Amino acid sequence: MSTAGTFSRHQTQFFAWELTRRANADTVESLGSTLVDAQVDLNPHQVEAALFACRNPFSRGVILADEVGLGKTIEAGLVLAQLWAERKRRVLIIVPANLRKQWHQELKDKFALDGQILESKGYNQQKRDGVANPFDSAGPVICSYQFAKARIDDLRQVPWDIVVFDEAHRLRNVYKPGNVIANTLKDGLQPVPAKVLLTATPLQNSLLELFGLVSVIDERVFGDLDSFRRQFARIHQPETLQALRRRIAPLCKRTLRKQVAHSISYTNRIPIVQEFTPGDDEQRLRALVADYLRRPDLKALPNSQRQLISLVLWKLLASSTHAIGGALGTMAARLERLLADTPEPADLSDAMGQDFEALDEATEDDGDGQPDAEAPLNANEREAIANEIAELRGYERLAKRIRDNAKGEALLTALDRAFQELERLGAPRKALIFTESRRTQDYLLSLLAETDYGHRIVLFNGSNNGPDAQRIYRDWLKRHAGSDRITGSKTADTRAALVEHFRDNGTVMIATEAGAEGINLQFCSLVINYDLPWNPQRVEQRIGRCHRYGQRFDVVVVNFIDRSNDADRRVYQLLEQKFQLFSGVFGASDEVLGAIGSGVDFERRIAEIYQRCRDPATIRDGFEQLQLDLAAEINEAMVRTRDILLEHFDEQVLERVRDDSIETRDRFEHLFLDLTRAELNGHATFDTDNGFTLHSLPSPTLAGQVPLGRYKLPRRSEDTHLYRLAHPLGEYLLAQAKSRVLTAAHLVFDYDAYPKRISTLEPWRGSRGTLVAELLTVSSLAGREQRLMAAAITEDGRLLTDNDPEKLLRLPVSSQTALDVAPEPPPALASDLEQRRNQLAQRINERNLGYFQQEVEKLDAWADDLKVGLEQEIKELDRQIKEVHRTATVAATLDEKLHWQKQQRELEQRRGRMRRELFDRQDEIEGKRNDLIADLEMQLGQQAETHRLFIVEWELTG
Repeated sequence: MSTAGTFSRHQTQFFAWELTRRANADTVESLGSTLVDAQVDLNPHQVEAALFACRNPFSRGVILADEVGLGKTIEAGLVLAQLWAERKRRVLIIVPANLRKQWHQELKDKFALDGQILESKGYNQQKRDGVANPFDSAGPVICSYQFAKARIDDLRQVPWDIVVFDEAHRLRNVYKPGNVIANTLKDGLQPVPAKVLLTATPLQNSLLELFGLVSVIDERVFGDLDSFRRQFARIHQPETLQALRRRIAPLCKRTLRKQVAHSISYTNRIPIVQEFTPGDDEQRLRALVADYLRRPDLKALPNSQRQLISLVLWKLLASSTHAIGGALGTMAARLERLLADTPEPADLSDAMGQDFEALDEATEDDGDGQPDAEAPLNANEREAIANEIAELRGYERLAKRIRDNAKGEALLTALDRAFQELERLGAPRKALIFTESRRTQDYLLSLLAETDYGHRIVLFNGSNNGPDAQRIYRDWLKRHAGSDRITGSKTADTRAALVEHFRDNGTVMIATEAGAEGINLQFCSLVINYDLPWNPQRVEQRIGRCHRYGQRFDVVVVNFIDRSNDADRRVYQLLEQKFQLFSGVFGASDEVLGAIGSGVDFERRIAEIYQRCRDPATIRDGFEQLQLDLAAEINEAMVRTRDILLEHFDEQVLERVRDDSIETRDRFEHLFLDLTRAELNGHATFDTDNGFTLHSLPSPTLAGQVPLGRYKLPRRSEDTHLYRLAHPLGEYLLAQAKSRVLTAAHLVFDYDAYPKRISTLEPWRGSRGTLVAELLTVSSLAGREQRLMAAAITEDGRLLTDNDPEKLLRLPVSSQTALDVAPEPPPALASDLEQRRNQLAQRINERNLGYFQQEVEKLDAWADDLKVGLEQEIKELDRQIKEVHRTATVAATLDEKLHWQKQQRELEQRRGRMRRELFDRQDEIEGKRNDLIADLEMQLGQQAETHRLFIVEWELTG
């Protein structure tokens, strides 16, 4: 808890510098302000990973390879928040398209970083509005891999401070020239000084994948591809394995679930399968539409979009008759406009995307394919289009006649079954139902409206603009008026309002794919996949809304199986058995998620099976081949090698980090609140729960930025304003305290007013003397580090040792008196200060020398790798020369002998050139190495600057 006494201006200045100084990146203290500001309870492995990423000033980046479910996004968020606090704010985050919104929401909610999602439509609109480079933004920029690759020229122009690659295994084949996206991003972002690669599967099929990922970060870790192959081909030999471990240890960190099982409590998934059989009309509609989609020539689907739109139509066909009927009507209307020579929409996907929201993401992952140019229609084409329109309208009418779907009726049964299971678990009676179609969402709303759930249903979709959603939004605004819950973004605030309404008043939430992104529904423990996505990553994302850290109950997952549809049953078996999505503690394994890349291509493979396979046998064969292909993507030996290579099991380290991070966060919080209490004297009323009510502003410059009302620190926010160091009020008070020019004073510290016992200060009770506080700034390694130093002495010449002077400054003061003349530090006190400075400089120097030595060893290994490659080529030529020489010796004819001797001379000449090249390359490599080391040595030099904050006379009472 925070102290309740009074603090002097001298103390608040000391506190302010302690809260904002640049600390050594080796310590949890360097993350102190970030730990205070983060709106999340951090686990020790996450703090350790963030420290690992920030530790070495020479490092050009890291691979964070924790197993699935351990919070790599949080680790990267800590790193980004720390850089943001250091004013390094050119941040680029490249992620799979389906994770863009989730990243945006996580950064905003947990770290108060308000990023911008860039996608094709918004980007092009900014360009039309005259924005030269939309990437040149004031906040973090989030985009997809495809989008980044397509806009690499604009990306190059921004001097990024850091780039984060999520699901970075997409880059692991960068060593292959044919991997265009990976190579484009690697080359275009090569100058970025810091890269963070997040992936649970940095190594799956070949050691060369690890070489590829490391080369994205730093090309001077290993030599070239050939030398890497030669050195580490025998990876199963212990000495080779250990050599590789040493090489990658400084830039690759992996935490396993078993390491954190004792500190993180995860619940299980309980699967329920609900079978159903469609009625005769439903099966007839499905058969007719399936035959239609399998035709080689369809006027309704532009060639450039056929594959993508067909995939959507197969999914809508399995969703509901309402969904497929609406889609068929949209297609018929497009053809009618075409036949009437009426301008049509630029893109069929725009119209289809109104219902199937995931289409936008699939289009983004697919690149920016342009619609087909329409040529004038001839008579035969007009007749064919008219016939197709009539056919589509016929299917549409059949779909509209089918009001009741067997799958919908099965939903009522599934809800009863699942709620009984929740009752057994003691979990709240809440259900999250996912569908891929807005039209199906409307159908389910009408279906459930007639049941007991009717008045407790919440709809969640990409627009959230229905009358109920807007009413919930308006009520939410009134309820939270004056609090930081309201962001000002109607989209974000509507989403928050719907989630809160579901939590407090709802029983069922019916969500489209928008509900799988960026919201926390851990108060719900029932997920119903009314429509089952074919992309395992999407399934995992859905279940992850509920099955996440902080969930108290096992999560029930319900899936539907159409008994009459062999392909649908095979999809479920694949996701349930191969991907293990629906049971266990963590869901899908690292290997299978890593093997499918974006998941979009995987969905297309399934769509191809639906497209070409008509009978159970061919459907079975198609899915078996898909599973074989998937298995081929996972090299079990490499998976085991990865775990051995990257496993860093040290429970003591994590326990120490846990203790240090909790202690540091608590200390920083107390300092911040004590500073705030002293600086807001008369402007606020403080309570005993780490909160305060602001009655008036300390400066008119804060008007419009800082609302009056109740404030609390993160993680204890309730319905108040969140108070952070990065809050405008916090920043103002910190700057005010740091910039104040202080005069000397006599401070009387009250030992009894401090709530805790400080045993080392007890001998000094009743003493008085002189205290000096300084700020030491050390610049080295192209960075800056700041240390606060305090030294104190008694009137009778006894020095306070260790950190007792800092402890003294933490005590409240009972009185303070200005001094006309500043006291002169006694010689013993000046000597103690000098000794403290020297000890600090020595510690910094020793640490930096360690970093320097690590970098030199890396450069030495890189240089040796390149030499090894050349030497191996010469050895291979030696072998060939000997072989040719033996052949020439036993040649049967003069012509043969001359032929082989000529070949031998050519090989010897080539060997001579190679030897000369070896010497030249060795000189070149050595020159580069020496230049790099000289550059490092320049950075290693220290420049220290001492700034005296204040000198006071002190007295300790109590």
